[in-house]
Amino acid sequence: MGLFEISPDVPWLSLIWLSMLAPALIIALIPARQHEAIRWTGAIFAFLSLALSLLVFFAYDPIRGGFQFVERLDWIPQLGISYLLGVDGINLPMLILNGFIIFSGALMSWNIDKRVKEYWIWLLLLTTGVYGVFLALDLFLFFVFYELAVLPMYLLIGIWGSTRKEYGAMKLTLFLMTGSAFAIIGMLAIYFGSGLRTFDMPELARTVTFSREFQNYFFPPLFIGFAVLAGMFPFHTWSPTGHVAAPTAVSMLHAGVLMKLGAYGCLRAAMWLMPEGAQFWLPIIAVLTILNVVYGATIAMAQRDFKFIIGYSSVSHMGLVVMGLAAANQIGIMGAVLQMFAHGIMTGLFFAVVGRMIYERTHTRQLPELGGLGRVMPFAAVMFIIGGLSSMGMPGFAGFWAEFNIFIGVWESYPLIAVIAALSIPITGAYILRATYQVFFDEVKNPEFFKLPKLTWQEYTGAIILAAILIGVGIYPSVLAELIDTGVTPIVQQLNSPAIAVGP
Repeated sequence: MGLFEISPDVPWLSLIWLSMLAPALIIALIPARQHEAIRWTGAIFAFLSLALSLLVFFAYDPIRGGFQFVERLDWIPQLGISYLLGVDGINLPMLILNGFIIFSGALMSWNIDKRVKEYWIWLLLLTTGVYGVFLALDLFLFFVFYELAVLPMYLLIGIWGSTRKEYGAMKLTLFLMTGSAFAIIGMLAIYFGSGLRTFDMPELARTVTFSREFQNYFFPPLFIGFAVLAGMFPFHTWSPTGHVAAPTAVSMLHAGVLMKLGAYGCLRAAMWLMPEGAQFWLPIIAVLTILNVVYGATIAMAQRDFKFIIGYSSVSHMGLVVMGLAAANQIGIMGAVLQMFAHGIMTGLFFAVVGRMIYERTHTRQLPELGGLGRVMPFAAVMFIIGGLSSMGMPGFAGFWAEFNIFIGVWESYPLIAVIAALSIPITGAYILRATYQVFFDEVKNPEFFKLPKLTWQEYTGAIILAAILIGVGIYPSVLAELIDTGVTPIVQQLNSPAIAVGP
């Protein structure tokens, strides 16, 4: 059993995503000049969504496993479309990840003073879509929420961003819409090829196994369609540009959660529903992830823009996620899901420090122009170091356990790839340590830095929450690892024991 029971008659999962849609509608009714009311409305409901996610997380019964708190309602029965929600060991950690990031991001948005009302509405709609993707078990509903999560990014970056914001917003949108087009091809192939005319993913996984030829044809568009959002090479170039252009909270959501939607779609839709296609294509995908991991770390090492360092670091770390998925074994996939969580919290903390605490005060992100900030804002230095230690995979932090499991899983399937990918470890350590020294411990480059405004309570609160999670999961990883393991098991069984084909 879970730590406690909650009433099965309450639609808890619907309340989670509605807790983000409701404040968007409420804020639409608040006069635009009432900035504080708008901010408090968004922050309070963001905390409510986090509280509801934690409630479901701790009420979930890992011993029973499987999908729990399932909600089902016929939506368009003529087309086999239903409103179907459920949680298991894979999407539960993603729910609380989104909850922590949006609450921290809401606190980091307190300084937004341009078109405040519209900013919060789009931010909350984006988060509504993210929650919906992680909850949906109907493939059509999944895609509706997926598009809702992606489309607000264009406006959030294009209006409130910086550094070639129009270019970054358009590039992100074009890449992600192209990925969506590929994903639709795979979805429609599954819908018509199953013969059931349903988008119910558990039903499809349980009753239909497509022919090997069918899966080999249609696994790539479905997987790649989602992998574009995960930043998989060579479809990654939109990501660092989008990171840099986005305002702080949007960068936190972009790297912390949105990229996870892509990896989650690869696992939940492509690998679960077409396991033989996965077995055929994953070795090739594993080779491509080497470029993600090593190339991303190497390019991060070459950057002098603080945000670009974190942007390319995300490309490298998300490569580890896809590499863990490509291992197609229990420990590799479990590590990949744990890495999705650890990396989400870590990058959220990074962008809170780099974007909100440093850039918005110093108005520069260039490493040669920064220096000595550890004397001016020691709290920001400590927070960045905690995130950096997790990024480097140091024991005692969440990132260590994620990467450790990924490399074990990849070694079991592709030993050579594991060896080559391990080159990213010293490179990651090098660019994190270099950035830490230059920004925080080098001599003060600008005397004006001593006059920088002090950090706010919102910044302290948001950063402390994220740092505490990195340390807490690092000390006690089983709080997530054992749960994730229960969700991964059915998919691994599908991958390793494909049934006799009954589809086309």
